[in-house]
Amino acid sequence: MLSNFTEKITKPLSRKNTGVSEEEKPWHAAFPEARHKAADLPDVEKEDVLNLLKEGKKSGEQGGFLLVDVRRNDHEGGTIRGSLNLPAQSFYYSLSTLHLLCRGAGIKEVAFYCGSSSGRGPRCAGWFADYLADQGVKEDEIRSVVLEGGIKGWVKGGKEYVSWMDGYDAKAW
Repeated sequence: MLSNFTEKITKPLSRKNTGVSEEEKPWHAAFPEARHKAADLPDVEKEDVLNLLKEGKKSGEQGGFLLVDVRRNDHEGGTIRGSLNLPAQSFYYSLSTLHLLCRGAGIKEVAFYCGSSSGRGPRCAGWFADYLADQGVKEDEIRSVVLEGGIKGWVKGGKEYVSWMDGYDAKAW
């Protein structure tokens, strides 16, 4: 019995030995697949966002840009100053509201990020790009982009970058 348990914890985790059924689907399977894929979405580099913040521009400011942090359980450690936290798992239901808020504030670019911007961030950016296209919104009116490298890339940028974070906790990184 004990060797069976030890074998389970020393093997790489898989659905087979974690008790998760093969039929269980990931959270995003409950929503339509985004038509705009990660490869189709423009990236914004952390240096460009940092420069905007250093110039005194604020996320969500009239006529500017908006940072959307789509992390949920891994939100510890801080977020880029001025980011709106809309967890990916419930984001799809907020598409129309986000569009209305951006339109009302004259937001021209919405930059999505998660931990590394390789899963949730691009997926949410894709959904938002789909929604904008379905509403007939042109890219020069509101554009959906992905923050390259996500929050991990931001933190790896060093002291200058983390100084522009709210709730930064070095222990979380």
